Amino acid sequence: MKYGTILIVDDNTSILTALKICLADVFEKIITLANPDGLLAKLQQERVDVILLDMNFTMGMNNGQEGLTWLRTIHRLHADIPVVLVTAFADVQLAVKGLKAGAADFITKPWDNDELIRTLKDAIDNNNKVATLESVETEHVRKVLDKCHGNVSRAAELLGITRQTLYSKIKK
Repeated sequence: MKYGTILIVDDNTSILTALKICLADVFEKIITLANPDGLLAKLQQERVDVILLDMNFTMGMNNGQEGLTWLRTIHRLHADIPVVLVTAFADVQLAVKGLKAGAADFITKPWDNDELIRTLKDAIDNNNKVATLESVETEHVRKVLDKCHGNVSRAAELLGITRQTLYSKIKK
């Protein structure tokens, strides 16, 4: 089974090519960007399951601040998309900063293919948590009540339950 769509952002075209080859059997669709400036527009156009984001884009810069800035922007606008950071200039402090800023994980260049694939799959799988039946039911009851403008009798009728049962579900 292949995973959905990955968006890879890295200024090194050789890295983008290597990642496309490495991940071809893992993802249905691989989107690459050599510059993060088009990232937000791409996220408006495409449904993305995970982002692999380089930490440095400006020549001579290797402190990871660009990646952290983009991570915060992605997290603020698309909190549902897990982001895995990747850099050649790894250090523990940078990894911790990235994780605290909301990154799902951190990979260093050069990467191990199997480790990279496992990390990306874990980021997606951990993001796809299964909701409890109780939380789904509570949300559905709330939506029906909203649709009925708070009319408990009408909501109970739509749900196919008694008013008493609906009251007990509301109190949960």
